[in-house]
Amino acid sequence: MRKRFALPLCLLLAAAFGCSAPRGDSRSARAGEARAATPQASGQSAGRPKPSSGSPFLDRLSDAAVERTSHEVRYDPTYFVIPYPNGDVPAEVGVCTDEVIRSYRALGVDLQQLVHEDMKANFALYPRTWGLKKADPNIDHRRVPNLMVFFARQGAAQPVTDNARDYKPGDVVTWDLGNGLTHIGIVVAVPSESDENRLQIVHNIGAGPKMEDVLFDWKITGHYRFAGPKPAAKPTPQPNARRK
Repeated sequence: MRKRFALPLCLLLAAAFGCSAPRGDSRSARAGEARAATPQASGQSAGRPKPSSGSPFLDRLSDAAVERTSHEVRYDPTYFVIPYPNGDVPAEVGVCTDEVIRSYRALGVDLQQLVHEDMKANFALYPRTWGLKKADPNIDHRRVPNLMVFFARQGAAQPVTDNARDYKPGDVVTWDLGNGLTHIGIVVAVPSESDENRLQIVHNIGAGPKMEDVLFDWKITGHYRFAGPKPAAKPTPQPNARRK
C-alpha cells in the first residue's frame, strides 16, 4: 500500500505548488492500466468514431496523455533542482502539472522553457503567491496558476461552460478544489461511460496518472486549447534601396 504523508503536510506542500493534494477515494484508486486494456481506452466504442478535436496536434496530445496512464508515478510535491531546458523531475514522481508537462513534451513542446522565458520577460504579469522576485526554471512551470497565465497569454483560453460538448480532446482544464488548492488535467478522446458527450480527464490527484470521468467534479477555473507556440512572424522583406 502506498505510504501517505500526514494530511497537514500534504496540504502545505501541495499549496506551495498550486496543485492538488493526494486523496484516497476509490475513484482515484482505479488503475489506468485496466482502463487502457478496454476498447474504450482508445476513445472508440462500438459503431462510433474516436472523438477528435479537429487539430492533429491536440489529438496527439490526447493520445500522449492517455499513454501517461501506463506509468507508475508517486505523488510527490518536493521541490527539485532540474536541468534547463527540457528538465524534468524523476520519472517515478510528480504532481498534477507534471502530467501536462510530460504530455506536451512527448510532442516536442517544452513548457518549462516556454513558461520560463515568458515569466522572465513579463514577471509582473504572473502571480506573486509564492513571494518570488524572479523567474525560477525549476518550479514555475509546475504551478497551476502560472500555467493558467501562460496559456491565456498565448491566446489559448476557451469559454468555461457547463456544456460537456465544449471540451475537446487535448484541451487543458483547471479546477478549484477548495482550501487554496488548484488542479489541472487534460481532456482525452475517451467518452464517459455514462454520457458519450462528456470526455474523460487524464490527471494526477494523488494516485498517479489516471483517466477518470471528473470533468465537472470540481469548480472549473480555466479551459485552454494550446497547440504549441505560434511560429515567430517572418520579417517583411523591404524593397531594395535606390540611389537618387
